[in-house]
Amino acid sequence: MTAPRHPGAITYQELLDTDTREVPPVLRIDSRIDDAPDRVPVERYVSREFFELEIEKVWRRVWQVACREEDVPDVGDHLVYDIAGMSILVVRSKPDEIKAYWNACLHRGRMLRDQRGRSSDLRCPFHGWCWRLDGSLKEIPAGWDFPHVDAAENSLPEVRVDTWGGFVFVNLDPSCGPLADHLGDLPKHFERWPLEKRYKAAHVAKILRCNWKVAQEAFMEAYHVVGTHPQLMCSLGDSNTQNDVFPTFSRSLTPNGTPSPHLPERPSEQAMADNVLDLDYEAPSRVPVPEGATARETLAEVRRAALRGVLNGGADELCDAELMDSFYYTLFPNLHPWGAYNRIVYRFRPHGTDHRQSIMEVMFLEPLPDGPRPKAAPIHWLGPDDDWVDADELGMLARVFNQDNFNLPRQQRGLETTRKTHVQLAHYNESRLRHFHRLLGEWMER
Repeated sequence: MTAPRHPGAITYQELLDTDTREVPPVLRIDSRIDDAPDRVPVERYVSREFFELEIEKVWRRVWQVACREEDVPDVGDHLVYDIAGMSILVVRSKPDEIKAYWNACLHRGRMLRDQRGRSSDLRCPFHGWCWRLDGSLKEIPAGWDFPHVDAAENSLPEVRVDTWGGFVFVNLDPSCGPLADHLGDLPKHFERWPLEKRYKAAHVAKILRCNWKVAQEAFMEAYHVVGTHPQLMCSLGDSNTQNDVFPTFSRSLTPNGTPSPHLPERPSEQAMADNVLDLDYEAPSRVPVPEGATARETLAEVRRAALRGVLNGGADELCDAELMDSFYYTLFPNLHPWGAYNRIVYRFRPHGTDHRQSIMEVMFLEPLPDGPRPKAAPIHWLGPDDDWVDADELGMLARVFNQDNFNLPRQQRGLETTRKTHVQLAHYNESRLRHFHRLLGEWMER
């Protein structure tokens, strides 16, 4: 399908052709637009009944990220992953093994753990029933009073667990297929940028007053830049974005260091470089662009030099696009890892069982330095009325998130007010949203 484009746009392939280093094959995939519908029922965002069916059909059955492996580095480390009213306990049971259990005591149902920690066993705080890290029943206080309880039949019910890229995935459906089938070709896209060789340097979670899909979809397209983030247009080629869809995931490739086609005049290369650096809190405040050079190639070399110390020579194998551009993926249903070394990962999920609230999480994954692995950053929680800039670890990106956050609760209220039965999606710029909703529809019909 040939999709319409902004009259002033250039293709991402044309930008790649300006790179002086070899470009990874995964970046040269021709843009593919699926035949997903361009109308999405409003009820998917506002209906309580749809949300409850979504819990049953999706969240109870799909592979989803619970945490990072470094969140539970040592034997006995554990954390709680909550999703749509359900609670899962993730435990490092052996040095090379991670298990997950339904987070409930088999005596009277009290949650075994309320938060992350470390312990040699899993003892319920209520009456003291205790399980070993492998889930087997260890002790029942006053066990003589439970002659009807068979220890062999009272191990903690397990949840399926697997890992990829340093992420710990869980699936609440005991008859689910393997994680590899759900990932598809996604691991091939990250072979040059292995996520397992990263550590979590920052993790911020904010409660939003909107459905989880409303929040997620704001970060799946560049179409909103002209209206929501006009300060980015000087150096962000929003309408030059390439969108690709695959069986279980999608991605956008948005060039940086090149102007938006919506601008009436092309900024200078120095202006574009200054604009990029305004969003990079670790970069110098100004990098002079030599005469005859471009902002893209100049800033790419600055970032290449910064990565040489941590990639042990691998930085020189990266092309300018890998160092400059935004490669943002979405693995169904809610994981958004960014490619190359941009470090961003998003995760979106419902907040409890309120279909009008969600949790947006931002993680920064940094390359592993030489020496001991740094400790994973704990989650910094922000409430619905807190400001993103309260999370200093996000740097200048917090200002951008504030612009998105301004829209999201108002979009939710608008969806509950509108007299239209469907939202209308662009054929190309919002093709990833269309693809997501096709996948969602397939899961809901299973």
